[in-house]
Amino acid sequence: MEVLAGQKHKHLEFTLVAVSELSSSSVPPSSTPVIARFSVDSGVAELRFRQDSGFIDGFNVNLGTAQLFKVGPLKSLCISGSSDSNKEKSYAQGVTILFRNEEESKDFHSAFEQWQNEDVTQGTHLPNGAISDVKSKFDNKIESSSAKMYFHYYGQLLHQQNMLQDYVRTGTYYAAVIENRADFTGRVVVDVGAGSGILSLFAAQAGAKHVYAVEASEMAEYARKLIAGNPSLGQRITVIKGKVEEVELPEKADILISEPLGTLLVNERMLESYIIARDRFLVPKGKMFPSVGRIHMAPFSDEYLFVEIANKALFWQQQNYYGVDLTALHGSAFQGYFSQPVVDAFDPRLLVSPPMSHVIDFNEAKEEDLYEIDIPLKFVASVGTRVHGLACWFDVLFNGSTVQRWLTTAPGAPTTHWYQIRCVLSQPIYVMAGQEITGRLHMVAHNAQSYTIYLTLSGGIIQSSSCKLDLKEPYYRMSQPQPYTTAQDQQPHQLLQPQDIPIHTDDLEEPKLLQQPLENSGAQLQ
Repeated sequence: MEVLAGQKHKHLEFTLVAVSELSSSSVPPSSTPVIARFSVDSGVAELRFRQDSGFIDGFNVNLGTAQLFKVGPLKSLCISGSSDSNKEKSYAQGVTILFRNEEESKDFHSAFEQWQNEDVTQGTHLPNGAISDVKSKFDNKIESSSAKMYFHYYGQLLHQQNMLQDYVRTGTYYAAVIENRADFTGRVVVDVGAGSGILSLFAAQAGAKHVYAVEASEMAEYARKLIAGNPSLGQRITVIKGKVEEVELPEKADILISEPLGTLLVNERMLESYIIARDRFLVPKGKMFPSVGRIHMAPFSDEYLFVEIANKALFWQQQNYYGVDLTALHGSAFQGYFSQPVVDAFDPRLLVSPPMSHVIDFNEAKEEDLYEIDIPLKFVASVGTRVHGLACWFDVLFNGSTVQRWLTTAPGAPTTHWYQIRCVLSQPIYVMAGQEITGRLHMVAHNAQSYTIYLTLSGGIIQSSSCKLDLKEPYYRMSQPQPYTTAQDQQPHQLLQPQDIPIHTDDLEEPKLLQQPLENSGAQLQ
């Protein structure tokens, strides 16, 4: 299909054979070509049709509420309706479109989808702080009930207090900002998912020219109060209530700061919003605090944990529960308990091998990279033992110009509110010292703001064991690590310490990132 004009975000035009209202019995070819024009008007992407020198009245299509259906090789149907989410949808307009050939039909459908999914969400002509009335990227990929619970949770002060009282977390952010005043002084900062506004206040303390604190939950009102209570800083902070996918800002940011971290780094899927904010608001070569995240993984052996989980299903082995035999459900209950990732703090001596890591560079990653994360696993067992599953934790880097600082959730390091996470196999595998353990950790994002985890580990006498887990439904064990005796064939030098976590040079391109992560970690405020 011929593209007559085509600067993205301005307008895009296609030549058609004809268009007609759905009520028409046929679509007669026109003597003059019809031009379909994609454009943005007042922040809303729309499709209009032009013939001769003017637009055809009554054929304006709001792309935020429209659907396009292919009804034949050269014929499509575009239906547009109300965007009022409080009412049941009743479509008021239908347009039949006739194309010149199948290739042009395919290109038109592709452009229609692109303008819906990308240009509509940009809100390029919205006034500062305004929110588009069409569905954003966030709304399109996240179940509304999940989003409602999510924003309700983070709109409560008690949950903000829980995070603020994680002094490893808050102190490391504070140190990363204050120690890198040179990055903030005189700069424009955007705080993505600002919550209580604490990071915005840190940025203002470090000399930021202005901070835009974007927060979608009702916590935005509390943030305004907290910032107003610190007037010497608050005069340089603007709180904007809305999603980063939807709001507009009056200027670009030199720095993004955010705490978009969930269990296993990616839970809650806020990292995607962080990346969208980067693409929308950050100047070229601007800084991100944090800039890199790493998921660390290692097989573990924990007989106590395995027995604890397995015993939960014993209830369903009763053959006479008030006269009812429950055993038919025992197998399902057993698998159900093993489908829950375990969130707790564990002794690093439970790890069977040194860890490996998967790196996500927030400066370079695409939003779509986080939809599905596939990590091949390869370890060498340090001891002969039963492997009960895979232990995971994460760390993030604040790559400041003056100081590089790491925030870690590693076992053995000071415990954070994220703890660590373990995926437990319902069938352990047996390995010998020096034996290779291979497998795959495959995480697929779902619309409840979390991930389905598929884990396979292979090696040893039992060759392979797999499990499927839902990161949205963990078992919050959260006990402090218990003292474990060292296995007889495990030498002291084999015990993993936090500072032993390596960075693989083939995972990071910038040499300045290749440092041990815990040299500057913690909450030392200088």
